Amino acid sequence: MAIFDNVNAGIKAAMLARDKVRLGALQGIKAELLLIKTQPGNNGEVSDENALKVLMKMAKQRKESAALYTENGREDLAGEELAQAAVIEEFLPKMMSAEELEAAVKEIIAATGATSMKDMGKVMGLATKQLAGKAEGKAINALVRQLLA
Repeated sequence: MAIFDNVNAGIKAAMLARDKVRLGALQGIKAELLLIKTQPGNNGEVSDENALKVLMKMAKQRKESAALYTENGREDLAGEELAQAAVIEEFLPKMMSAEELEAAVKEIIAATGATSMKDMGKVMGLATKQLAGKAEGKAINALVRQLLA
């Protein structure tokens, strides 16, 4: 629940600093986390694992929105989305470098004994579980395909 507490502290700091962009992004994060917290079966708690999933999803949405705005010539809105994405990413763990990701995926492939694309599901299941929050699913998928091909 440390992420939830950090978000609350960030909201207070943004209010005191009168930082509207940061405050808006943090309030959006808190709203999403409160939705998780109130879902049946969560006992009024937000695990850091669930919080990371939500934060990754929110950051990805902001970046995709910014790309669409840029395509349509709305740099003002794209800048706002990217600023919010930057605030969201402050709460995410540092992403793995390409070399670290490749080493981790090779290790997973060796552990599962995968040799061909037929084993892709087995490798992806383990890789997405172990690398959650450390790398994007799209990057993991592309690397697994490349190494198994």
